[in-house]
Amino acid sequence: MDSLDPTEGRLLGVLIEKAMTTPEHYPLSLNAAVNAANQKSNRHPVLALEEDEVLEALENLADKSLVKRVFPGHSRVEKFSHTAGGKLGLNSTALAVLAELLLRGPQTTGELRTRARRMAPLESLEKVQEVLATLAENRLCKRVGPEPGGRAERYAQLLAPDAHPIEEGPYSAASPPASTAAPASDLEERVAALEARVRDLEQRLGVVADESR
Repeated sequence: MDSLDPTEGRLLGVLIEKAMTTPEHYPLSLNAAVNAANQKSNRHPVLALEEDEVLEALENLADKSLVKRVFPGHSRVEKFSHTAGGKLGLNSTALAVLAELLLRGPQTTGELRTRARRMAPLESLEKVQEVLATLAENRLCKRVGPEPGGRAERYAQLLAPDAHPIEEGPYSAASPPASTAAPASDLEERVAALEARVRDLEQRLGVVADESR
């Protein structure tokens, strides 16, 4: 599987996310895809993609058999849906975790569980580890070191490697792959999950404040 560029990675993540969170508005029109790619919540970094950039990315994804064009209900408006599950051999839970990594970059298992649960059930941190092991076996993610000031290891997607450039932590290069790695301590992961929730709430409040001005 060829690597995706950052814009292609963002659009694939968007299509997976919207298929699971707002199925009533899926597949996405080009305009909806632009808005979803540029939305301020659940995204890092926040982008300002133009329509032609989004269309080019969708066409490239179609050439890679990750996206298809559809005309639902005999509509004249062309829309786009992803085919990532079949192309990558992943179930819906693995797709949800992959989408979070594509949309927000490296995250801890606690952050992934908190954020991906809006798309698919993740009953425990152990379940997240199982999903990450599957992604690692398919060469779609890897372990990286903690963020500055943090202690919990993170996981980064490999499908669009340039989407979130990172400097790996001090022990990530020597760490075993996710399929054999021992999970981080439960306390650290709970703290990371709580921190993720606080950051998400702060971001949402910031969006509301901007829109009310």
